[in-house]
Amino acid sequence: MKRRDFLKRAGIGVAASAAFGPVFAQGSPTVRWRMASSFPKSLDTIYGAAEVLAERVSALTGGRFQIRVYQAGEIVPGLQVMDAVQQGTVEAGHTASYYYVGKAQVLAFDTSVPFGLTARQQNAWMYHGGGIELFRPIFADFGIIQFPGGNTGAQMGGWFRKEIKGLSDLKGLKMRIPGPGGQVMSRLGVVPQVIAAGDIYPALERGTIDATEWVGPYDDEKLGFYKVAKYYYYPGWHEPGPMLSFYVNLKEWQKLPKEYQQAFEVAAAEANQWMLAKYDRVNPSALQRLLRAGVRLRKWPNEIMQAAQKAAFEWFEEEAAKDATYRKVYTAWKAFREEQYRWFAVAELGYGQFAFPNV
Repeated sequence: MKRRDFLKRAGIGVAASAAFGPVFAQGSPTVRWRMASSFPKSLDTIYGAAEVLAERVSALTGGRFQIRVYQAGEIVPGLQVMDAVQQGTVEAGHTASYYYVGKAQVLAFDTSVPFGLTARQQNAWMYHGGGIELFRPIFADFGIIQFPGGNTGAQMGGWFRKEIKGLSDLKGLKMRIPGPGGQVMSRLGVVPQVIAAGDIYPALERGTIDATEWVGPYDDEKLGFYKVAKYYYYPGWHEPGPMLSFYVNLKEWQKLPKEYQQAFEVAAAEANQWMLAKYDRVNPSALQRLLRAGVRLRKWPNEIMQAAQKAAFEWFEEEAAKDATYRKVYTAWKAFREEQYRWFAVAELGYGQFAFPNV
């Protein structure tokens, strides 16, 4: 579904524009922002959520609040979006907070951590479980206000040149995997690398890295990983429900009229929903195309899953012991996770085990 079709089918676009347009036309200021994305435009779904937001903001404000989206590298490299928003180089950004754990490890919980929350659970935590409220003062320290900005759903485990049969096969393996997933993989013997989307394929092709993870079948097919690495692992235990975020420079946010702030929040929430729905639509057919192209789908061995889960929670506890802010977020997140897991085990898993076909 194209973005404009989605906006029309949402049902409120035209009505909202008609209702608010005359109000905004009476003396409301014209505002033009730039938004830097961490992603290339070729990845139309993960990049596209920012364009959905921009289109909706314009519609809700009668065209008086315009946001232009720039792909990774146009203004700043993909992994420098947070710095650009913090420094005021751009007014807004669209990125993944776990790219910036070098600034604060706790930022990973704004995206996803190994063996954490699914996309639905992450939304529940953010919107109704106190997640946004926990993160607002953390981001304020960086001069930023953040909003949920999309989710890929559970990701795949990654592409590997050679088959991985057990823990010993991970020793010394160079893998592109950022954030907490990389931290856990390093404890299993992997040498993690942080590489932006556009640079992954050349690194894999040249043998600079032996493996990579990105998102899932739709984006991975676009990036061509299957041409140089045939083994495709699942599930993506390292990112079971990674949430993207819209960042706004806090000073610029405070300058906005309240009506424009509300328009941005509404648009962000819609973009958040749009991205997950789009990935759920396009990933199934992409996986089938990859399999027809000779990709060898493999499930992670239980030995690796168990070792990774053990390493993940040992690492969480170590970080919590060192950092009071991390401990506050982790404690709340862990309690929410346990409650969610009990419920999903009854309802979602109970249904899925019966209804979903085995791969």
